[in-house]
Amino acid sequence: MSKALYIAEKPSVAQEFAKALKSGGQRRDGYIESDTCVVTWCVGHLVTMSYPEKYDMKYKRWSLDTLPFLPHDFKYEVIPGVEKQFQIVKGLLNRPDIDTIYVCTDSGREGEYIYRLVAQMAGVKDKTQKRVWIDSQTEEEILRGIREAKDISEYDNLAAAAYLRAKEDYLMGINFSRVLTLRYGNSVTNYLGGKYQAISVGRVMTCVLGMVVRREREIRAFVKTPFYRVVSSIALEGESFEGEWRAVEGSRYFQSPVLYKENGFKKKEDAQKLICELSTQQPLICTVEKIERKKENKNPPLLFNLAELQNVCSKLFKISPDETLSIVQDLYEKKLVTYPRTDARVLSTAVAKEIYKNISGLRNYPQAGEAAQGALELGAYKNIAKTRYTNDKQITDHYAIIPTGQGLGALKGLSLTAQRVYETIVRRFLSIFYPPAVYQKVSLVTKMENESFFSSFKVLLSEGYLKIAANSFAKKSMAEASGKTPESEGEGEVSCDEALLAALQKLKKGDILNINGLGIKEGETSPPKRYNSGSMILAMENAGQLIEDEDLRSQIKGSGIGTSATRAEILKKLFNIRYLSLNKKTQVITPTLQGEMIYDVVNCSIRQLLNPELTASWEKGLTYVAEGSITEQEYMDKLEHFVRIRTKQVEDSHFQYALRQFFDAAAQFYKKPERETAMKKRQNTL
Repeated sequence: MSKALYIAEKPSVAQEFAKALKSGGQRRDGYIESDTCVVTWCVGHLVTMSYPEKYDMKYKRWSLDTLPFLPHDFKYEVIPGVEKQFQIVKGLLNRPDIDTIYVCTDSGREGEYIYRLVAQMAGVKDKTQKRVWIDSQTEEEILRGIREAKDISEYDNLAAAAYLRAKEDYLMGINFSRVLTLRYGNSVTNYLGGKYQAISVGRVMTCVLGMVVRREREIRAFVKTPFYRVVSSIALEGESFEGEWRAVEGSRYFQSPVLYKENGFKKKEDAQKLICELSTQQPLICTVEKIERKKENKNPPLLFNLAELQNVCSKLFKISPDETLSIVQDLYEKKLVTYPRTDARVLSTAVAKEIYKNISGLRNYPQAGEAAQGALELGAYKNIAKTRYTNDKQITDHYAIIPTGQGLGALKGLSLTAQRVYETIVRRFLSIFYPPAVYQKVSLVTKMENESFFSSFKVLLSEGYLKIAANSFAKKSMAEASGKTPESEGEGEVSCDEALLAALQKLKKGDILNINGLGIKEGETSPPKRYNSGSMILAMENAGQLIEDEDLRSQIKGSGIGTSATRAEILKKLFNIRYLSLNKKTQVITPTLQGEMIYDVVNCSIRQLLNPELTASWEKGLTYVAEGSITEQEYMDKLEHFVRIRTKQVEDSHFQYALRQFFDAAAQFYKKPERETAMKKRQNTL
């Protein structure tokens, strides 16, 4: 009797498939078998690309004579530590009684690659192979995935993109690391002292290194500029509020060179001069020139994708992107949330139709049960498919990370941080079924002589989704308690109490108000902020553009640097090889001296590797391959040309002397022992 074989990416996932199939199978060595089916698993990657010396031993020795290394046919080998499981899987794939293979590895490019390599090395032939594509590990979703499994050939373009991504990283890593090490490795090692180290570069990680070093140097070069703002204190029915002077058209200082910007002076004396000019007539009064009142809606934010979740968790819990991914992957495997390695922040039309199931399940979640019940009673879920939170065009592989409403019993066994990450996902999800928060905004322009003073106010009228958005473990600040949340204030806007709002509502154009006094507020420009682990993930997602604005980020088109599945690992590698440093308390990322030196080496020789937009374009090209827009060969030709040209570029370069000056410039910013070791070594070579 023929059987079906189900192959998962790891043992825990295979166990869930076995449970869903209800086959009553027995556990064997490396698989589970019943009368009707066999379930087995990989343990992550079982197969990897071979090192150059497997092609020819001459490549074992690093030499310019053997570069560039561009094999026509790539070699692969079984990873030694998982040889046993590979042999088990290989045997099952080729067993005569197995007629259909269900591929149940992670539903994404990397999961596809894991299976394709195994099938390639195992020599699978004359078998029906079907791809199971699921968004969560609930029994219902697993059975749907099996039922709707498509022939694996429909995923050939995705597999081609997966192979190309690996070849790209392999070729760039090997060729560029070797040629840079051979040309400039001694320069770096002699300067730092200590053990000889190869220069490690990569398509994505070198670009990320460049982003951090550039930001650090921008901060060092930044010169603070003081400025002086003139403000009025305006009296109104026993209350008072502030007006900010601006040199708009009609002002005596309009477009004056003494201004820093239209609302400030470069020198304090000029600000004082304006105050003196406006204070000649007493008592001080102003006239209401313009008043605008309007209500503003603040919609719930879009759902979490992995990058957004990593950013929020970095801020809330001070954990790294790698830790966040580990936690959410565990939540996924425990059926609590949907697939985590996603770039989408919206629902699919199909899941939107049945979203009430997810909400209903959350009624049994103590921390947000009432919020879930409220969402059902409001009924907005019935039309969620017609809102901005549902958009099939914005989904490639998977929709946003949302709670399944199942598996709640597993929460007790999780760490406190994992429980809080889950609550954060739940509240972001439930928020989209609540109405927007409503604010009353009042904008006021008052005039003294021909000088204009601007005031803006914003007060929360209706909480809407904000009522359920805050986590149960969050400490409310005094500002939040009074409604002065970050959500409620925009640039230059001030929250006000009900008494002041009532007084403002009565104002009309032409009203004359008393001024308590005029004053000067001193400020200074701020340097750019260092990346933290969360903001770096967002910057990588948006091709180096650190876009904090929620709505604007969602409008950015094109691919980022790396993928949702690889970004955390890339950062982790940069920390491990000590090119970057992570402050675990603040999650702030800074370069090391060695990292800056590697940046200078690359900047002099293969500057293109530091360009976020170029790196993103490579990722976009892989997307085109997966979509079938360009062929695998077209992409490979472009890749080989790039590697060949840039390798030759480094071979022909001679920047050793110039690099010493760059190294010296960076070393002065590092303390013992890193700086002193480098500087002493430098002096000994002179």
